[in-house]
Amino acid sequence: MTKSPLFFLLCTTALFGNVRSVAEICRGVHCFSSDTAESRPCAGTHCPGRSSRPSRQFTPTTQGRSAQIAPSYHNTHHSSQSRAISEPYTIIHPQRGGSEVGRESARTRHAEVFSPGCTGEDCATPQRQPGNDTRECRGIECKLPLRIRPKPRPRPCVGESCPPGSDDVSSQPTFVHLPDRAAQVLGEFPDFGYPASELGGAPLGVQLTCDIKPGENEVPSEDALILQLQLAKGQEKFVEALRAQQVLIRDLQQRLMEQQDTLVSQQREILDQQRKMYEQMDLIKVQYGMLSETVKQMSFQSLQGDIQSYFESHLQGLQNQVRSHLQKSYAVHKVDVDAKVMDVGHPLLDCGPCGPEEYCDFQRDPQCEKCTLCPSGFFLVSQCSPNADRICQDRDECLEIPNLCGERVKCLNTPGGFRCLGVSERDAAAGVCGHDDVVCGSLSENRLSQAWSATVALLPARGPGSHIYPGVQLVIRGKEQSDLVSNQEGALVFQQHGLVWADHNFALRHSCRNFLQVSMRMNSSEEEGQDLSSVRVEQPDGKFYQSVSVSAAAEVEPNHTLSLFLKSPNHYCNQSKDVHVYDLHTPFSLLWLSHDTGAVAMTAQTSMSVHYQTNYRPAFKVISVSDPYMVTLTHDSRGVRFTESGVVKFVFQQALYSMGHTCVREGFSLASYVNRNGSNAELMQVFKSGVNYRDTSVSLSGAAGVDAGDTLSFEILSPVQCNIRYFGDSSGLSVLSLIWIPSAVSSSLSATIAKTGLPSGAVRNKALHFHQVSGGGGGGVAQVQLVASGQFARRNFVFREVGVASVAFNLKLIHSCNVVKVNLQRQEGGQLQPAPVAQQVGGHMPEGSEWTSVGLRATFEVRNGTVIFVTLDCVRGRINQITHEGGTNMSILWVAS
Repeated sequence: MTKSPLFFLLCTTALFGNVRSVAEICRGVHCFSSDTAESRPCAGTHCPGRSSRPSRQFTPTTQGRSAQIAPSYHNTHHSSQSRAISEPYTIIHPQRGGSEVGRESARTRHAEVFSPGCTGEDCATPQRQPGNDTRECRGIECKLPLRIRPKPRPRPCVGESCPPGSDDVSSQPTFVHLPDRAAQVLGEFPDFGYPASELGGAPLGVQLTCDIKPGENEVPSEDALILQLQLAKGQEKFVEALRAQQVLIRDLQQRLMEQQDTLVSQQREILDQQRKMYEQMDLIKVQYGMLSETVKQMSFQSLQGDIQSYFESHLQGLQNQVRSHLQKSYAVHKVDVDAKVMDVGHPLLDCGPCGPEEYCDFQRDPQCEKCTLCPSGFFLVSQCSPNADRICQDRDECLEIPNLCGERVKCLNTPGGFRCLGVSERDAAAGVCGHDDVVCGSLSENRLSQAWSATVALLPARGPGSHIYPGVQLVIRGKEQSDLVSNQEGALVFQQHGLVWADHNFALRHSCRNFLQVSMRMNSSEEEGQDLSSVRVEQPDGKFYQSVSVSAAAEVEPNHTLSLFLKSPNHYCNQSKDVHVYDLHTPFSLLWLSHDTGAVAMTAQTSMSVHYQTNYRPAFKVISVSDPYMVTLTHDSRGVRFTESGVVKFVFQQALYSMGHTCVREGFSLASYVNRNGSNAELMQVFKSGVNYRDTSVSLSGAAGVDAGDTLSFEILSPVQCNIRYFGDSSGLSVLSLIWIPSAVSSSLSATIAKTGLPSGAVRNKALHFHQVSGGGGGGVAQVQLVASGQFARRNFVFREVGVASVAFNLKLIHSCNVVKVNLQRQEGGQLQPAPVAQQVGGHMPEGSEWTSVGLRATFEVRNGTVIFVTLDCVRGRINQITHEGGTNMSILWVAS
């Protein structure tokens, strides 16, 4: 064990101080007192010249060790009070080598300590009190115990009576009297000796400290030992604490890893349960679709509305509960879906006893009705019961009989029969279709699609103070009567159920404060009106014509009414002074689709008002959908997913309010994308001039083919440092409308403007040339194509089959024209001159804008060989540039009639 430095310091101090403990020093014949400087004659046995008892000597036997201490015993004198200190020691100098052994003899000097005034030879010093007297101590000596406290050092002998060499203090031997017996025992050990003073040695205490070697019989002091033990113990506790902390850290790390594994497994369970939930919801949607089709065939309209509202409300509630449960819980182990009894809300009325082929009809008045017999082409689903009629379902002959219409002819299933597409009208009218002379339904009874068009006018104001704020109805002027619609007081009343797509081109010049809004409204027979679609015409900086196009898709029933309105958000718009409407050619057109086509219509509105400074991808909320199994929203509600392949006709309109000069200069772009197998492909893009601190709308319409699993999404591209506020409500301002049509009865074509041959300068009714991007119909038959060669190459679009076409065209350009006119021309096979189908105009470019745009939308009937093309006309000005990239495109939808 290592000795503490404090131990050596204490030994040095104790031994060094003992040399100074002699009270008096005698040299020669004189003795000097420690209290006074006076000398007196030396008397006693210790004076020079007297004989004394020889002392024992020790001869050192080990070379290189320190001087050895040999004790000499002397008679001590005792008084009546205390014991006299008179123990002499003989100091022997160490040998310096083997040759010097025996040369030096021990020199002995005896000294006695007498009390003051003692003259006899037996005088003794008075007894010293054991108190802690500090009068003769210095520094750290005063803190030592009395038994080891250093004594006063003897004074040197001066005078003639002193022995030779006594004047040299360093060369004289030193006699130390120690009251402690332990000091004598310590001196008997040779290892604790010290070298002579002339060899550089120190007094006994100092030499003892210097000569002790670490690790040789060392005993630490009490304080040093306690300090060392405390330090060792503290170090052990510190090491134990560190080890305990390491064990605790390892334990915490292990627990953290276990918790992370548990969390990952829980997240996997959540995803699995979410997938199961969506599968269950899809199954519910399929069951609902089957039930809805069955109810439609039974013609229970009121019951169908109740069942539909019940299923929609409960399905929406189930979806909300699932989302809330998945968001609040980390571990979902089991989800139970309980089937509950549906309560229609009508009390079950009793009709009384009915016949064997009758059932109780409680929809209107409780009465017995005859059970329906399944007609030809239908099969039995459920038998007639006392409370329900017999249920029959149409047989799909096209699916049951392969190649029913031949290898190259498409087969279309109809209620109770089927149709073979691609045959001549003569064969179809004769009731014969296909290669095997299969009898099918007549053409007049099974129309799949129809087109209808009309003009629109704004009636003159009744007075000079007439305001547009409450809304002014635009009058639709078309055919008086038709098997599809009828015109009543400027609105359209539908005569058949089905799906409709409506387009309205509108152009005006106004000086009203704030914007104007053009809307399509649908009024049902039982409910109040609902705005299907609305667009805003912004407040212009100057008076020039502005054009907009409004489109919408909806499912209609007989007696549903469609009307157009123009309104202002405030009273500061006078109809007679502030509004001037441009008279367009056939601005309104309508596409009607039968349910037999299998088409699906959906309407969704965007989310609530949000602010963006960069690109914006809208999220949707479904308002209505005719078949939720075929057309659904994606998991993030930012796209529309299709279950089967087909053609989709869509329109997306977004109302916004923009702030910033970069908004005016660069404008906005609205793009549509189709995600197929994880990759996005842009379908088309439209440009809209920007505004600063004003309201406006951006709209995009087109048609494209989709496959099973494809999704349709949209994105608004805005310039940097343009702060935009996007609106979303139930007023039809920001909506997505679409119709999905199976590919068996439809096809589409997309084209962009050709890079070469772009018109510029003073353009007068010049035809535009295009480049076909995609197109073709199902079954390998192309119903519409872009002419690739000949005189009208890349100009004319030709149709190869009878049907209905719906066209959407967008043009992005720079011009200085007073009015820019875009015309869609149609030419039949036997006609020499083309006739306009639709028209749209645009005025001056907005101040500060780099680009502007103009476009049109129209629906019309086509025959085999019908040709269409687009012309551009500039009035009082010139065309400077037309972009051939994003912003100029044309899409065509063809549907079998």
